[in-house]
Amino acid sequence: ARCGSRRMLRALVAVSLWLRVSPRAQGAPCEAVRIPMCRPMPWNITRMPNHLHHSTQENAVLAIEQYEELVGTGCSPVLPFFLCAMYAPICTLEFLYDPIKPCKSVCQRARDGCEPIMRRYNHSWPESLACDDLPVYDRGVCISPEAIVTDLPEGERGRGRERCRCKKTKPTLSTYLTKNYSYIIHAKVRSIERGNCNKITTVVEVKDILKSSMPIPLSQVPLLTNSSCQCPPLQPKQDVLIMCYEWRSRLMLLDGCLVEKWKDQLNKRFKVNTRVLMFLIKS
Repeated sequence: ARCGSRRMLRALVAVSLWLRVSPRAQGAPCEAVRIPMCRPMPWNITRMPNHLHHSTQENAVLAIEQYEELVGTGCSPVLPFFLCAMYAPICTLEFLYDPIKPCKSVCQRARDGCEPIMRRYNHSWPESLACDDLPVYDRGVCISPEAIVTDLPEGERGRGRERCRCKKTKPTLSTYLTKNYSYIIHAKVRSIERGNCNKITTVVEVKDILKSSMPIPLSQVPLLTNSSCQCPPLQPKQDVLIMCYEWRSRLMLLDGCLVEKWKDQLNKRFKVNTRVLMFLIKS
């Protein structure tokens, strides 16, 4: 999927202006994508060095060209996306110096589809593209084709939202023990902000911190998603308990995390589990 050309142009202009005027962005490496294979991708700005340590796009082009014949076989529909996410990673303001990697599952799909063909010619999947080194979708930030919901015509926007089908996570002690969430907070939702390519940031006001492995201020903080779907769904003014993961000193809001209305914690259904849960959090 590809964001509308107007939005992409606005995004590139906005980034260019931001890089010029922001003191903390001096020397920031966002640049237009010039690698031919990657121009059809749903992002048009990248940064160097890439995930394979190429210092310029000219160097990256020479390296990615070796996969053109493999892409041409159609062995995996996600192979071009995966290669471009590695060789020309998307450059965003939130992750300006820490570029987003492709998801492990995207790598596995590309490898599983194409490695059998590579083996016919006595080649194996390259160590530099090892899937085990990449993040898992529901535990951190990564990019995948499915995570991008593009701009739609006015009459089709409702259908676009239907593509966002969030997992329903049950608020049980078993869920907490299995998921091993890294932060738990009581917070009030202040705003839902949608950025380039419909990327979502949820701003919440933290009222209490029940668990965390990093300092969280009792003030307004952003919760970042790794897709253009807000999962779990939240609305402004909601008073909620949020259990999710921290990723590189950032609070995430990911599909599979737990969000419950705060008043529901008094419900008899959860009373026993809540007592045990609070004991485990504080122990």
